[in-house]
Amino acid sequence: MCAPESTPPLDFIRQIISDDLKAGKNEGRVMTRFPPEPNGYLHIGHAKSICLNFGVAQEFGGVCNLRFDDTNPTKEEEEYVQSIQADVRWLGFDWGERLYFASDYFEELYQCALHLIKDGKAYVDDLSAEEIREYRGTLTQPGKDSPYRTRPAAENLDLFERMRAGEFPDGARVLRAKIDMASPNLNLRDPVLYRILHAEHHRTGDKWCIYPMYDYAHPISDAQEGITHSICTLEFEDHRPLYDWTLDNLPVPYRPYQYEFARLNLSYTVMSKRKLLQLVNEGLVRGWDDPRMPTLSGMRRRGYTPEAVRNFCDKIGVGRRENIVDLALLEYCVREDLNRRAPRVMGVLRPLKVVIENYPEGQVEELDAVNNPEDPSLGTRKVPFARELYIEEEDFLEEPPKKFFRLAPGREVRLRYAYFLKCVGVVKDDTGKVVELRCTYDPETKGGQAPDGRKVKATLHWVAAAQAVTAEVRLYDRLFTQPAPGEGHEGDFRADLNPNSLEVLQNCRLEPSLAAARPGDFFQFERLGYFCVDAKDSTPAAPVFNRTVTLKDPWAKIQQKGKR
Repeated sequence: MCAPESTPPLDFIRQIISDDLKAGKNEGRVMTRFPPEPNGYLHIGHAKSICLNFGVAQEFGGVCNLRFDDTNPTKEEEEYVQSIQADVRWLGFDWGERLYFASDYFEELYQCALHLIKDGKAYVDDLSAEEIREYRGTLTQPGKDSPYRTRPAAENLDLFERMRAGEFPDGARVLRAKIDMASPNLNLRDPVLYRILHAEHHRTGDKWCIYPMYDYAHPISDAQEGITHSICTLEFEDHRPLYDWTLDNLPVPYRPYQYEFARLNLSYTVMSKRKLLQLVNEGLVRGWDDPRMPTLSGMRRRGYTPEAVRNFCDKIGVGRRENIVDLALLEYCVREDLNRRAPRVMGVLRPLKVVIENYPEGQVEELDAVNNPEDPSLGTRKVPFARELYIEEEDFLEEPPKKFFRLAPGREVRLRYAYFLKCVGVVKDDTGKVVELRCTYDPETKGGQAPDGRKVKATLHWVAAAQAVTAEVRLYDRLFTQPAPGEGHEGDFRADLNPNSLEVLQNCRLEPSLAAARPGDFFQFERLGYFCVDAKDSTPAAPVFNRTVTLKDPWAKIQQKGKR
């Protein structure tokens, strides 16, 4: 008998949750949250966090909240709120009725601040931002107390209430926690809890002119919602003591705990919101949803599927050690998913006209073409075949090198699903460029097989000229030329932008079945790659197709190299 397959080990986050449930913690509940800032579009790094937070909640019979950390009105917009919700839904997750905003708790956060002031654990500081940095010290030198640290509680209460009332200008005062200016953890050296910002908030308008800092709002928001496992990326590990201090010094309704995992770092990519915003604002890309961007909206527009992104997140796993994942793995996951599901079609991106001299003029044949060999249930479709066709320019060479097996003068090739084709003549324009091929076909080779058993070394895709759909095709490549953009240019990632990341081809010719394609539909163009109908610029009269990924699989080569 074969031994039963062992259950794969849980990652450390799932192990923590499993152990907590076994120990009866949290009343047997599992509640997580995904807390994005609405100051930009989500990217592939956020997808890892979304899949983890919503995924573990589903696996352990819990729920996951969607909560916007909207505590900085100068950078937040309703556009980002809507895009984030669309991205989470696109990935396949739903928060139900559990949509929250940190701004929902502004009054509770204010009352908590009053509690800390009354307990002598927070004070109003008049130091400027620059002075606070100077007083803070360094990693090797302790900080020093602000001269305002010993203000009586009553005076702090009065000043803080006046801050809320709008009596002071931006930057005049802040509220700081009174913890330990000599702590080895800089986050505990009297961190700022509130700052003055006379700015319009996208939800609360001008009701508030003081806004809480993330490190203060985050734990209290978790407590208000009853979060059991507050899962963050590893850069928040040094912030956890402040998370704990805040909750331990307030009468919160629930006591959550924070756990950190390694964020996703992807080669040939930048995932800093600041850098992505710079790309958008400087016109280096065509918006947040540019298909070259690592944003989820860009990937969706390019033709990536949510299934592929979730599979990618599963493959990279959850750990505590930072590393860089090769972009080729993400492309592999996309290719693997589309290979199973994408209908096959024929399209010619750089058309070269072919006239079959011995094919009857005016005749059009309907040939059977397989929709997807990976899924026989998808059946076949009809493609027209006629006297005049288009093939790819690169599939013909007048003077071919030794290992070129495609079409050349006097050479015979197979046309996919059709006949053997032989080149018997070449037509050139005044510059000497080949603009048309004269060919003959063998009517006995219908379906691509010769009755006499002769073989050919190449099979070409093609489209019938008169029936073809004319379309624009955009060939997308990696946005950067180097695995770590900016590494060799003093951090200027723009120096490594790929000048060939987008090539736009006009007057491509596609088989007529694509006239019915709708925005978001994806296909495999045989021999060329996977493509989708652009959801933004495409119209029925002027379709636009984006290349999602090529057929070549760099990840397979990387894997083989790693095994040597």
